[in-house]
Amino acid sequence: MATFKAYRIFNENNTIEGRIVEMAVTDLMPGEVLFRNHFSGVNYKDALAATGAGGRVIRKYPLVGGIDAAGVVESSTDARFKPGDEVICTSYDFGVAHDGGFAGYCRVPADWVVPLPQGLSLQEAMTLGTAGYTAGLAVELLELNGLAPGSGKVLVNGATGGVASLAIDMLAGKGYAVTAVTGKDDEHGFLRTLGATEILARGSIDIGTRPLEKSQWAAAFDSVGGDQLTWLTRTMNQGGLIASFGNAGGIEFKANVLPFILRGVRLIGVDSAATPMPLRRKVWQRLATDLKPRHLQTIANLITLNDLDSYFASMLKGGIRGRAVVRFS
Repeated sequence: MATFKAYRIFNENNTIEGRIVEMAVTDLMPGEVLFRNHFSGVNYKDALAATGAGGRVIRKYPLVGGIDAAGVVESSTDARFKPGDEVICTSYDFGVAHDGGFAGYCRVPADWVVPLPQGLSLQEAMTLGTAGYTAGLAVELLELNGLAPGSGKVLVNGATGGVASLAIDMLAGKGYAVTAVTGKDDEHGFLRTLGATEILARGSIDIGTRPLEKSQWAAAFDSVGGDQLTWLTRTMNQGGLIASFGNAGGIEFKANVLPFILRGVRLIGVDSAATPMPLRRKVWQRLATDLKPRHLQTIANLITLNDLDSYFASMLKGGIRGRAVVRFS
């Protein structure tokens, strides 16, 4: 089999750096399923991994980066998959401790592989990727806790980011009244296109100092953490639900117990990496049906491996919107 291009991340002289290299299938880490990669989604975690910003994400070097991939099976020693099957691989150790999705071919354990659900193309699956899966999992978990479209306003912060923009599209499509919070004044039109009915400028928010502030939200999807999560805990409605899945504003937040014991607020962690496979497949099925965003083409930005370094730099500066998808020829 011919060689292929891959974006491989190295740690040399304690400096973390990614670069494009030529690889062969025999260079990849072992796994039961080999698939030819067609698309790979780009995530904030990938930018951290490739640059070493904010601590080391990767646990083994050198390593092919990319925590998302979708392609067509070339060979499999596991009876669940056969050549020609369209598949998705995200999460687990993919792109963290096992060669990931920024390569022309991927070889992975069969237990990590999800069949592409009917209703999604490979490109759509990677426009969703870990970001869309995280958003879908958050919706699933909050709905299991009683959230419904008539519950009240749902806030989504960090609204132009990958997870948040997909969450807005999903929620609006299901009939939820979505309030988007953003620090980008020039992106209000984009957010309204996705379905946000109300937009708050991040700089206009007064987080207050009281243990309980005016209740406003039936639910919140928090990709920021830090002070914004503190504010959310104190402004939820009775029985309000918060899905926590990001830390763009910091890993620490200050809280008190009153929102939890007087308003029954529930703070629900969303861990997309270690979801049990039955729930993972259920969420992917929903992403292909009732949770499928209506504006995937608007959200997607197709790039190549050569664009990754500049895209990572923009990502780390908060200068992107939507989702980048690496296309392999």
